[in-house]
Amino acid sequence: MSTISGTRLRILNFIRDFVDDRGYSPTVRDIVKGCSISTPSVVQHHLDKLEKEGYIRRDPQVFRSIRLVGNEEPATVGVPLLGTIAAGEPIPVPTPDTWTTVPEETLELTKEMTQGRESIYALKVKGTSMIDALIDDGDIVLMQQARTADDGDMVAIWLKEEREVTLKRVYREPGRVCLKPANKLMAPIYHRPENVEIQGKVVGVLRRLEGG
Repeated sequence: MSTISGTRLRILNFIRDFVDDRGYSPTVRDIVKGCSISTPSVVQHHLDKLEKEGYIRRDPQVFRSIRLVGNEEPATVGVPLLGTIAAGEPIPVPTPDTWTTVPEETLELTKEMTQGRESIYALKVKGTSMIDALIDDGDIVLMQQARTADDGDMVAIWLKEEREVTLKRVYREPGRVCLKPANKLMAPIYHRPENVEIQGKVVGVLRRLEGG
């Protein structure tokens, strides 16, 4: 390996700290912001150099795939990003622009992020009904496939008659199911139990960085 420049050393240190702190790799936009670099193209130039010089590895087919060479890295798993889920008004699924059985992309996450669970998938959040649970518009929720949930669990709910899906906390009441947002400005919604199907439980959140 050749002598590394100051900017590229700063990028390497940022990547190392980011992975240690969050458990997954940064994007180019993360590096732009975290290293105070002018444009994504400048970051891309330095990443190309770092890869050529053997400091990092990347997989162009995998989202957040930057890896430091020579570091002991945690084992990773590929988690499919299947589309969008509404945290607000329910939105119809499946359609080409929401859920799909073919992943939009694959997130490369550490086993710590998935907590060793099986059948994990990811959905991008649309809306702010779960903002008080620290899930904002544009965040990504990690879901575990499930057909049952305890009261208070945050779940993906399929509304059969409406053919819509929504992200809410679920509570069972006599003769009805309460789907409660985590946003004090929004009211809960109620449905007959036979109209509600649980499709997965939230087990983690990847937060969108400001301006990312």
